[in-house]
Amino acid sequence: MFRNHYDGDVATWSPQGRIHQLEYAMEAVKQGSCCVGLKSKTHVVLGAIKRSSSEFSSFQKKVFKIDEHMGIAISGLTADARLLSKYMINECLNHKFVYETSLPASRLVLRVADKSQIRTQRYGKRPFGVGLLVGAYDKTGAHLYETSPAGTYFDYKAQAIGARSQSSKTYLERKFETFENATTEQLIRHALLALRESLGTQAGEQPTFNSKSVSISIVGENQPFTILEEQQIQEYLATLDEGGESMQVV
Repeated sequence: MFRNHYDGDVATWSPQGRIHQLEYAMEAVKQGSCCVGLKSKTHVVLGAIKRSSSEFSSFQKKVFKIDEHMGIAISGLTADARLLSKYMINECLNHKFVYETSLPASRLVLRVADKSQIRTQRYGKRPFGVGLLVGAYDKTGAHLYETSPAGTYFDYKAQAIGARSQSSKTYLERKFETFENATTEQLIRHALLALRESLGTQAGEQPTFNSKSVSISIVGENQPFTILEEQQIQEYLATLDEGGESMQVV
């Protein structure tokens, strides 16, 4: 990963026109555990695979509540995600204090993208090594956004980021046309199936996929942002294979 004289800071361009520190930050997002997001007309579901440093430790938190109408799932450096989540919480509180209404999701995501982009052009700072999936419901409906260390953001119907996320994306691409009119239970089930795809089934591999290693949240119309308890997730996992779904991508 060494780039000689061109990766010492984020303000140095390589002769090929690349900013290597920014590429390192993007790679940190790819190495984080998989997160998925999908939405219907009225609800957004976020899901994430949680990791633990050892069998003696607890699982790392991957889904954060920002406000009653918004939350995020993270992939990458957790420390950077906690900083950004604190910034987002403060922005929501300030807006509610001044205007007595919830901050629109698009406006907050734009501010986060601007904050990330500044880190790509000022000497002495590094880009945030984390990608966010932002799920929200406001006056304009349900929204699912992705932000990146480069300062870009996009609105999605469904998206997956993190390690082995391509397998989850393939599943979402096959099913996304049914999401618009799906119930909350169907959205949660699709999120779990997409997450399971990212674990892989290579020979000799024993992926951990249970209520302790999975985090699911939901927000929507008349539904404040809620992170499901382990018992609730276990109930969905128990019926996950009903309907003939398989772990393998076809």
